[in-house]
This record gives sequence, C-alpha cells and structure tokens, in this order.
Amino acid sequence: MGQGHSSALQTCIDGIANGRSGFAAYPSQPLYQLAWVKPYNLDIKVHPEAVVRPKDSDDVAEVIKCATQNGYKVQAKSGGHSFGNYGLGGGQDGVITIDLVNFQQFSMDNKTWQATIGAGSHLGDVTDRLHDAGGRAMAYGVCPDVGIGGHATIGGLGPMSRMWGSALDHIVEVEVVTADGKIQRASETQNSDLFWVCPIPSFFCVFAPNEEQGLRGAASNLGVITEFVVRTHPEPANVVQYSYTFIFGKSADVASTYSAWQDLISDPKLDRRFGTEFILNPTGAIITGTFYGTEAEYRASGIPDRLPGKQDLVGNNDWLTAFAHDAENEALYLSGLATPFYSKSLAFRREELINTTGIADIFKWTDSQDKGTPLWFIIFDATGGAVADVPMNATAYSHRDKVMFYQSYVIGLPLSKKSKGFLENFHSQITKWTGAFGTYAGYVDPELKDAPEQYWGSNYEELRRVKKVWDPKEVFWNPQSVRPAE
Repeated sequence: MGQGHSSALQTCIDGIANGRSGFAAYPSQPLYQLAWVKPYNLDIKVHPEAVVRPKDSDDVAEVIKCATQNGYKVQAKSGGHSFGNYGLGGGQDGVITIDLVNFQQFSMDNKTWQATIGAGSHLGDVTDRLHDAGGRAMAYGVCPDVGIGGHATIGGLGPMSRMWGSALDHIVEVEVVTADGKIQRASETQNSDLFWVCPIPSFFCVFAPNEEQGLRGAASNLGVITEFVVRTHPEPANVVQYSYTFIFGKSADVASTYSAWQDLISDPKLDRRFGTEFILNPTGAIITGTFYGTEAEYRASGIPDRLPGKQDLVGNNDWLTAFAHDAENEALYLSGLATPFYSKSLAFRREELINTTGIADIFKWTDSQDKGTPLWFIIFDATGGAVADVPMNATAYSHRDKVMFYQSYVIGLPLSKKSKGFLENFHSQITKWTGAFGTYAGYVDPELKDAPEQYWGSNYEELRRVKKVWDPKEVFWNPQSVRPAE
C-alpha cells in the first residue's frame, strides 16, 4: 500500500482530468475531509490518499491504472454508508477512493421492464425514477440516501425482500471496471465468468453457469461497478403499514412481547407480503411493519391477531407514500447524518432463535447495564421468504437460511468504551443462548477477527479462489476484504 503523499500519483490523476474542475482532491487541499472525504462513522478516522469523482467508466479505468502504477489500493464509494468507512480505506491510509456520485444514469426498457441504473444513485432517487418510468419497483432497503452501488451488491435487504428477494437477486447485467483497467459488460450470457454484482462499497462477483456456484454478494474484491441492469416488478397497488408501541420502564417488561413477535416471524407459513422489525430502545419497544396488499388481505392473514398490544394502523398507502413513511421511521434510528457510533449484529437460523428462558434472561440483563449513552437501540429484522428460494451456493450471499437478523447501535459524542462494552456484552449474551454464527456483510463490524468467515460462510473459500484469479495483487482492498487463495 502506498505511503505518504505521492506527487507522481497526483500528476497521473490530474492528467486524467485534463483541466476539469471538481475531479479529484488530496489531503493538502482545504476542506478535504468535510467536502470530499465525508466519513459516515466519525469514530473511525480515515485519510484516503485521494478522492476522485470520475464522470464515466473511462475515467474509472484510468484512475485504477494510476493507482496500480503507483502502488495504491482502490475502493469505490456509492452512498458512503459503510459502518467501517470502508469506501474511504476503513482507517488504513494510502487508499484511493473512487466516488461514484456522478453515475446517475437511468433508463427503462418498456418491453422487458429492465432498468439501467447508475451505481452512484441513492435508493430514494431510484424509487422515484422507477415510479416515473412506468410504476415499477424492486426490493431494497428504505434509507433513501444509501447508495445502490454498495447496497445491491452485498444483498440489499428491505421490508419487501420476503416478497421479492434481495436487491442482489434482481441484477441481470452490470458494467464493471476490473483490476487491469478494462471496462467489461457481464451477465449470464456475456462474460459469464465475470458477473459482477457486489461492492460494499465495491464488491465483485463471478457467475459460472457451468459450475455449481455463482458468486454474488462478496466484498471489495475485483472491480468497480458503474452500472446495473435490473429486473423490476409492478408497484403494489396497496400497502398497509402499522406499528405497535410499548412504553415500559424496564426492558424486561418487553420480553413477552418480543417472544410473541419472534414466534410470528419464525412461522414457515408466514405471509411473504409481510415485513417487520422489533426495535428495543431506552423507553420500551416498537414493532413496525409493512404488508403489501389491501387492509382486508392484511387482516385475513391473521397477522394482527398474533401480536399483543394496540395496533396503530397507518393506513392503506400507495407505493411512494409507503416508502416515504418507512424512510421516516428508519431515520429515527439509522439517520444519514454522520455520527460516532458502534454496532454489532448476528444472523439466526430458525433453530437458533432465542428460547423463552433466554429471552427473559437477556432482557433482564439489559436492564442492569449502564449503557454509557442515552442513544442506544437494538433492531431485530425478519428475513427469509423469497430470499430463501435461491440456493445457498448460487451467490456469495450466505444467509439464505436465516429467518432473522439483529443489529445493535450505540451513539456517543464522543463514543465511550462503556457504550461499546455494553454492545459487546449484549452480543455475548445473545450468542450464549443461541450459538448463532455469522452476519450480513452490510452490517460491517470492524472488530470482528473472523469477519470473512462470518460474512460469507461456506462460500468464503470459493471467493478466495476467485480473488486469486481476478485480483491476486489485491488492488481492491479493505481491512476485511477477501484475501486471495494461497
């Protein structure tokens, strides 16, 4: 990895710009951190050697060549919401960040209803553009300022994923710039051994139609994706949204409510049109969710009758209103604002869910802890459904058999060791009762010592082989990326 400022690197990058303003910035420039770097997690300091904002794939290719010629690593940045700031080097100096902010292209093929989307697009903009192009939609998360370039290529989970699958499962073709600086189109029929579908902010995948395993959902490995072609669905005509709010003095008072919610989401026959979260916070708990159908269909599903408490039914909304409402709810916990924070997470198979005794013990333990901050929350997400229809080895995404994730967060100004210790000990309580192992690569945890195994599970060794073939010198790198096979 390059060390210290390189005049040769700057000369090379500035040569690509050929006098264009706003193309690149370097640490010596005023407002570099504020205007160009813009880290999301303020607890992790990052000092990229340069931040470049290319206008097209040719620019990306030339920047990669400049980096390799001068001994620097490369990471792409789409929305910039990596928990570990991995698009900016993840705390390691000497990384070139390729900021894809200018890749906003969009078009719709009205015969196939496949959309072409630039990798710098944010999810909120994608929602509006798909709607305006014929009332179309696809599955992804509801944070509107998250970039599709990182989100869709590690999985891309959201409330509609149980119905339609992950965002990754919608990708049919990509444009990608590989480690040798070549611009490629990749799909099942064109360069099928180079079917890239994954950055976090820059992930690479290979699809091999004649082998058992097509690799999608890996991390930061073999290229910079610049454009997606995705399949889409007609927007649901009706969306029912609801919430249950439980305000208690102690987390232990919420244990029975959580048990009822976990029993519901672990039901193999649970209606796939249903997505839900259970959020534990300092004042109690909130159950939020979305049902893609009419209110009559929602009530006929039996879901409202299986949860305790009084339901606050938001109403029967259209698609755009529903997305805006979900985004507003999510912003209460996962704001797009940069803050110092820490997070832990875990994925659960059905047989690994917390039993009744464990639930009571964990929630009681939570009450007894000094969190070190009033800004903490723990989110349990339902998954499965259509996501589980895809074979485990069809993509690098290794959590097809999971029915739930949990994510925990503490925010501090500044972030204290006590707050981080609370989450680490909570995580220990969870693992003690469940034995679960592994987590979603989108919930980056820089403290994980065995991160690749936890992110990609049984697919990890195959990913290492792919890395050796396509990027043996590790041009595309972050502190937890896949290492080449030896």
